[in-house]
Amino acid sequence: MAVIPDNTALIIIDVQKAIDHPSWGVRNNPGAEENIRRLLAHWRRTSRPVVHIRHASRFPTSTYREGQPGSAFKEEAAPLPGEPVLTKQTGNAFVGTTLEALLRDHAIADVVLAGVITNNSVESTARMAGDLGFRTIVVSDATFTFGRKDFDGRTRSADEVHAMSLANLDGEYASILTTLDILEGNQR
Repeated sequence: MAVIPDNTALIIIDVQKAIDHPSWGVRNNPGAEENIRRLLAHWRRTSRPVVHIRHASRFPTSTYREGQPGSAFKEEAAPLPGEPVLTKQTGNAFVGTTLEALLRDHAIADVVLAGVITNNSVESTARMAGDLGFRTIVVSDATFTFGRKDFDGRTRSADEVHAMSLANLDGEYASILTTLDILEGNQR
């Protein structure tokens, strides 16, 4: 259980229909979208700041290409009018966007990250947030990834890739919590 300051921003990263394309492979955390929906509902109910990050890939074969059906937000993470939506073209939500300025302009020092892909956009955004001095939480069960081969060619499951990515972040860049840790500590 963790107490989250009222001015903590929930940053939802790349939760778009593109991530459901079968080309991504086998994923972990099948309940991640429901946990994102629960976090988002709590942030809205308690009037905490929410920022949506939308990926617009420059790669012609990407499921995240602009103008493709995959570029639309998934229903569980769809922004409401007035909620900021920042579009990025790299893995890091701070690069090429106004995310840092938006957070600093609103005196936000704490961020909670949810979304995809754990070992890509979530990890790179968490590292940058930590490097920029934001107190950062990554929600382990509101993020997910896919299986992949490691550098030696061994196939690693989505759970293994996810766990290693969270281990890379834990302590130095971010705290790793669950949805329940956050929601139980912030009832009002």
